[in-house]
Amino acid sequence: MTGTPLGRSLVLAIHLSARGFGWAVFENPLSHVAAGVFTPTRCKDDRCIQKIDRLLGRYQPETVILEAFDPKRSRQQVRKQDLGHRLVSLVRGRAHDLAILTHSEVQAAFADVGARTREEIADAIHRSVPALAYRLPKPRTPGDSERKALPMFSAAALVFTHYRNGATALLDDLRDAA
Repeated sequence: MTGTPLGRSLVLAIHLSARGFGWAVFENPLSHVAAGVFTPTRCKDDRCIQKIDRLLGRYQPETVILEAFDPKRSRQQVRKQDLGHRLVSLVRGRAHDLAILTHSEVQAAFADVGARTREEIADAIHRSVPALAYRLPKPRTPGDSERKALPMFSAAALVFTHYRNGATALLDDLRDAA
């Protein structure tokens, strides 16, 4: 595997899901590099960590973004929290910057475009990143399980939120300096 060219600053977002995780790599908000979904069938947590380690090695991101772990204590949430803590250790051990965003921050970032649900946010992202359009999940109907590609769009939403928060902080700093 080859790394990224020198001078290229990438952001990797990872959204943990019940099945595995979705991921997205961007160079900037308008430059999508790669994205995907990983759904192992056995040894989920170990295989997820191995895959994420390979993604870190391949793309060498400057920043890794995760969604804050849900404080609910369902069995699935406990598993995601444990995996999330292992992931944080992996990222910090490889000396990448780490950003953790809440679901509320993601919703606030997309509120201006009228996207509130994960499906609406996925639709907003596919309009901005045409390369992902073919992966856009069909709308869920009551009783359906989560669409397989949705975690990938959730990861991309983390990237957009990260860039939006950074731009807002920069503009606030400029306003305060004026």
